[in-house]
Amino acid sequence: MKVILPVAFGLALGTATICAQSLPASPGRAQAPGAQKPAAPAAALVSPTRINPAKEADIRRLLELVGTKALVMQTVESMSTSMKPILKNSLPPGDYRDKLVDLFFAKFVAKMDVQHLLDLAVPIYDRNFSHEEIRSLIAFYQTPLGQKTVSTLPRLSAELRQEGGKWGEELGRESMMEVLTEHPEFADAIAAAQKAAPKTTEK
Repeated sequence: MKVILPVAFGLALGTATICAQSLPASPGRAQAPGAQKPAAPAAALVSPTRINPAKEADIRRLLELVGTKALVMQTVESMSTSMKPILKNSLPPGDYRDKLVDLFFAKFVAKMDVQHLLDLAVPIYDRNFSHEEIRSLIAFYQTPLGQKTVSTLPRLSAELRQEGGKWGEELGRESMMEVLTEHPEFADAIAAAQKAAPKTTEK
């Protein structure tokens, strides 16, 4: 558990970042029938072809327009806040944990190269959007509505995460209470374990 958590954090960060980059693209325009690119053949996955320079330039322009760097940093900050207590609780009790976790996240953020992440995003956009679609998205994000979408999305995402977290906690409490009510033997087992557990003064 102690070793897996930092790795899981990195994987989750990558997934969340790609999702954050992709979210604003959907409201721009309805996709025309048949416009979606077919899935790349297996050979292309092994030996990817070089991206058209003009298309790559437009992809990078799109990433800049949607504020990808800001979204990445917001994602890192949000995930750091949520992951710190999980990582702390995965370690053996002791006063050292807070400092260790803080140093870990400081080191992690210092090693993060946002530009490298943008470089990884370019071929993903290339596989999923045609050059014409990229240009259409650029045109959308240059409109007042597109710019409002870019400026509003970080706050919107934060509010959704906050409300979703509250909802999840409420559902979790309700579900646990129902299970313990339906199976009182588990409630008895928890009570017995609490009495048997040694008292600690961990911070």
